[in-house]
Amino acid sequence: MSNIPANLKYVKTHEWVEVLKDGTARIGITDHAQELLGDMVFVDLPEVGRKIGAGEECAVVESVKAASDVYSPLAGEIVEVNESLQGNPDLVNKAPYSEGWLMRLKLTNPADVNGLLDAAAYSKVVAEEH
Repeated sequence: MSNIPANLKYVKTHEWVEVLKDGTARIGITDHAQELLGDMVFVDLPEVGRKIGAGEECAVVESVKAASDVYSPLAGEIVEVNESLQGNPDLVNKAPYSEGWLMRLKLTNPADVNGLLDAAAYSKVVAEEH
């Protein structure tokens, strides 16, 4: 079973969201998603400053098995990307919820976080896929 931390929010497309103390949101792909994709070989990150809508494609993760689009769970402006992934895409595999994060968003509407899945609801999504 995949690791699904209780302190994060999720979307059915297997991205996670962590709201930070400064009100921005850190985003990455879930442990389940990285397990399905396999060993990461490349991560194409968005440009800092880009404004993005909820559900909009924002990054691409490429593994030995396939390339997969990553969708932004929330609307906002990209204020930081994880530059460490450029030389170490396998951080997504090793630590999907910490060193393997993809980007940080300044949220357009912070209340939208309340509409995302909690860990229990996301666990059901993962279970239904098996």
